[in-house]
Amino acid sequence: MPALKDRVKADGEILAFPDTEPIQALQTIIEQRPNLVVLERLFAATPRGAALINRIKSDPQLANAEVRVMSHTGDYTRQVVKPSAPARVIAQADGSQVELEPAPSSIATEEAPKSLDWHGTRRAPRFRVRDGIELQLDGNPAAVIDLSIVGAQVISTTVLRPNQKVRITVPNDDFVLRFRGAIAWAKFELAKEPAKTPQYRAGVEFTDGDAQALDSLISRHRA
Repeated sequence: MPALKDRVKADGEILAFPDTEPIQALQTIIEQRPNLVVLERLFAATPRGAALINRIKSDPQLANAEVRVMSHTGDYTRQVVKPSAPARVIAQADGSQVELEPAPSSIATEEAPKSLDWHGTRRAPRFRVRDGIELQLDGNPAAVIDLSIVGAQVISTTVLRPNQKVRITVPNDDFVLRFRGAIAWAKFELAKEPAKTPQYRAGVEFTDGDAQALDSLISRHRA
C-alpha cells in the first residue's frame, strides 16, 4: 500500500480498502464519486476486480471517475477506459462513404447498473432459504442465508477465513450430503445485542457438491 500511495501522487484524501472488501469500496465510490480509483494489478485480474471495474464503468454517475490499474512491484500502470462505440459507415451509390452517428455502445448505460456481489460473479442462481436451515462446516453449525448449487452464504459463530478449506455436511431428508468446499469471503460482524455472540458472515464455494441433490434441497427450502 505505501508503494502504491507513493506512485499515485493524488491531491486530497486517499481511502484504501483491502481486496476482501470490494462491497465497502464500491459503496464509498458511489457515495463520494472520486476522480480517481486505483486497483492493484493482481486484484484487478480476479473476477471480483473485473466485476468492480465493470460496475464503475457501467454507472453514468461515475462517468468522471478515472480507473487506473497499477502494480505495487513495478512500473506497470494503465488507464481503464469505457469501450467507445464505433461509428456506422454506409456506402453511397457514387462509391463515397458517409459516417453516421456512433452505433450503440456495448455497455448499456441506460439500464440500472447491477450490484456487485461478494463473489464478483455468479455461476448459478442463488436463492434465499427459510430461517432455521443449517449446514456444518468442519462439524460446526452455520445458518444458511442463501443457497445455490455451487455455493452458499452462511452465518457462523465459528471463525471463518477467506481461502479456508472446509468439509461441508448438509442434512437431507433421506441422507446426508457430504462434500468439500472453501471460504470465498468472510466478514466479522459484532452482535447488535449485548447478550449475543459475534458472528462471521461468509460465502462458501462448493468444490464437489452433488448439483442434483442441492437443487432438490433448494426447491424444498426456498423462502
